[in-house]
Amino acid sequence: MQIVSLPYSLNTAAAFAAVADLPAPVWLDSGRPIGGGRYDIISADPLSTLELHANSPAPFSQLDDLTCELCPQERDSQLPFCGGVIGYAGYELGVEGNYLPSDTRPTDLPAGFFGLYGWAYIADHQLGSCHLVFHPACPPRQVQELTERFNSITWEKPLNTAEFRLLAPFEHEFSAEEYRARIERILEYIAAGDVYQANFTQRFCAPYEGDPFSAYLALRTRVAGPFSAYMELAQGSLLSMSPERFIRADGDSLRTEPIKGTAARVADPLADQRAAFTLQRSPKDRAENLMIVDLLRNDFSKLCRKGSVRVPELFQLASFANVHHLVSVVTGEMSEDSAYSDLLAACFPGGSITGAPKRRSMEVIRELESSPRGIYCGSIGYVSSCGRADTNIAIRTFSASNGRITCAAGGGIVADSDPAAEHRECLAKVRLLLDTTEQFLR
Repeated sequence: MQIVSLPYSLNTAAAFAAVADLPAPVWLDSGRPIGGGRYDIISADPLSTLELHANSPAPFSQLDDLTCELCPQERDSQLPFCGGVIGYAGYELGVEGNYLPSDTRPTDLPAGFFGLYGWAYIADHQLGSCHLVFHPACPPRQVQELTERFNSITWEKPLNTAEFRLLAPFEHEFSAEEYRARIERILEYIAAGDVYQANFTQRFCAPYEGDPFSAYLALRTRVAGPFSAYMELAQGSLLSMSPERFIRADGDSLRTEPIKGTAARVADPLADQRAAFTLQRSPKDRAENLMIVDLLRNDFSKLCRKGSVRVPELFQLASFANVHHLVSVVTGEMSEDSAYSDLLAACFPGGSITGAPKRRSMEVIRELESSPRGIYCGSIGYVSSCGRADTNIAIRTFSASNGRITCAAGGGIVADSDPAAEHRECLAKVRLLLDTTEQFLR
């Protein structure tokens, strides 16, 4: 493994722009300065790629095959990624593992895409360091070219971006009445004992022209989360402002951080503090969160050593630009004969965006939502050749393709959910995303 030191800079947009002309560029974004994540990981020009479809057989086994194409590297305590797989799995890739029929309705981007990347630019904001990391599989010419590209960056210079504009405001998939009617139907399922909780979502869509990267940079200045991401494919781009981790692995040690429970933020500091206080003590929101914690404990237990699954944090408050959330933590120790791809297959899609029990809630989602979710509520992240991995839950996430940009929002429905309040919560989650993007209306 070869490591090249670079000047430390928060101008990670310049680092991405330096390789944006290469195939399949990707930026796993800490969201700094407002997102609060530790690492930025940027790469491009993968050695090989894997494109998945909604009916691809055993998609996570195919991911494991791709991962195994790079020889393992020794773990470095300061490097999360030493070459490996980066990409995303869309929500529909989770149906097979939950014994449901494939949902082959068209989506803006492929159902899943992963690249095998032999190098990465890594900014560590905890240590204040930046490096280029090259796996031994990288051709010498690529090492030389990339080193020259990054050494030529003027880090203090503001980035010039291409134009982006919306051609019309976002359209809502459902009217308020239609949204409430579907919540009422979920409440009937809950009353009948079909589900304890179901996560219902809707999509928002607008026509656009220009470069989605400019929209991403505008979004990250206002709503970036610690698990944000931007990726360009031949079919379009994904723009994620996710605040939620799915599963992190460090060797055998596992950690998932489900978000459930939301309160809109308000401008008045005292009122905002009261909203956070009320959220932390809300029986409804705590019940939502606890149901998903129990689901994830069950998912982890499928592949973790007996007795290793723990819940060290429950109902912790996390505050972002537009909302407060309740976040819990589940940990475990993966069994020696399992791989991270096995864990994804066992846990995907994340319980916080399905409901409980998972399989039945996914059936309810398929019945009541009018369109496939695609990348939204899927997962974006990496699996490194050094035994580390990290993925997000792709909420607060856009797809941009064929002149159309789409995002989505929703919430977990439980027995005491109020349909009108659920609609307001959905709009509160997405409002800042839409407002920020609509500033580009022509």
